[in-house]
Amino acid sequence: MSTTRTIRLIAPSGYCQNQSAAERALERLSGDHRVENTSVIQRRSQRFAGTDAERLKDINKLVTLTELPDIILAVRGGYGMSRLLPDIDYTGLHARLSQQPAVLCGHSDFTALQLALLAKTGLVTFSGPMLAGNFGAETLSAFTDTHFWALLSQPEYSLNWQDNHDLSGHWQGQLWGGNLAMICSLIGTPWLPNISQGILVIEDINESPFRVERMLLQLHHAGILAKQKAIITGSFTHGEPTAYDAGYQLDTVWEYLQQKTGVPFINNLAFGHNADTVTLPIGAQATLIAQQKQRQLQLTDYPYLQS
Repeated sequence: MSTTRTIRLIAPSGYCQNQSAAERALERLSGDHRVENTSVIQRRSQRFAGTDAERLKDINKLVTLTELPDIILAVRGGYGMSRLLPDIDYTGLHARLSQQPAVLCGHSDFTALQLALLAKTGLVTFSGPMLAGNFGAETLSAFTDTHFWALLSQPEYSLNWQDNHDLSGHWQGQLWGGNLAMICSLIGTPWLPNISQGILVIEDINESPFRVERMLLQLHHAGILAKQKAIITGSFTHGEPTAYDAGYQLDTVWEYLQQKTGVPFINNLAFGHNADTVTLPIGAQATLIAQQKQRQLQLTDYPYLQS
C-alpha cells in the first residue's frame, strides 16, 4: 500500500502472550503506516489484556477520539470480549464509525463484538487478520496481506475458490457470522443478530468434528440455520478427527447438517485461524455463486478506505 494509514490497536480479549510476534507486526506495519495505542500490547490482568475497565475503554474511547484512525485492529483473540458486551456504547460507536469509513477488524473472540454491533446498530465490521497472529507471523502470508488491503481499498470485491464437490446455485443475502463458538455463545442474548435469508460463514479452532456438529445443531434447534440461504465453511484448524471417529469427519458434519436443514453448505473457503485467510465484511451484502466445483463470493455495501 502506498497510502499511509493510521492503525489504532485495541486489546479487548486475551493477553498477548507472543510479544515477539507483536513486535514483528509493529515493525512491518510501521514501515508504511502510523500505529498508535501500542501500550495495550504489554498490558495484562490475569489472562486478559488488562482489566475489564481498561479493555472496555479501548472500545468506548473510539467514540470521543478527536480524529478517527483508518483501521482499528485487534491485537489478538483468546477470551474476554463477552464480559464487555453489556457496557459497550453501541449508539456512540455507530454514530462515530459511520462518519467516515473506519475499519474495525479482528476475528476469533472478536466475533462477539462484531455480531453485537451488527445486532444493535447494523454496523459492518471486518473479520480478518489481527496484529500478533497474522501480521506478526514469522513469515507474513502474502495471501492474507493481499486480500486484506485489496478488499479494504475498493467498494466491491470478489473471492474465488474451489470446493471438493459439484454444485450449482446462486444465493444473495446479508453476510454474517465468524467464529462458530462465539456465535453459539450469543444465542438467547441481545447480541446475536436476527438475520433471515442471510449467508452464514463459520470457522473455528481446536474443535473436533463432533463439537462442530454439536454447535451447528444448537444453531439448528434454535431455528437459526433454517432461516439462512447458504452456509459457508472456512477453516477448522487443529480439530482433526481421531481413530475413535472411524471415518467421521467434517465432511460428514456438513452432509448431515445439509440434510437436516435443507440449507446448502459451501465449503473450503480460506477463512479463519490458518495463516492464509481472506477478510470478510460482516454485515455486507453478498452474492454466492456455485458452478460445478468453482465458487465465487461477491461482496458489496461495506465501508472501505478511499485514497
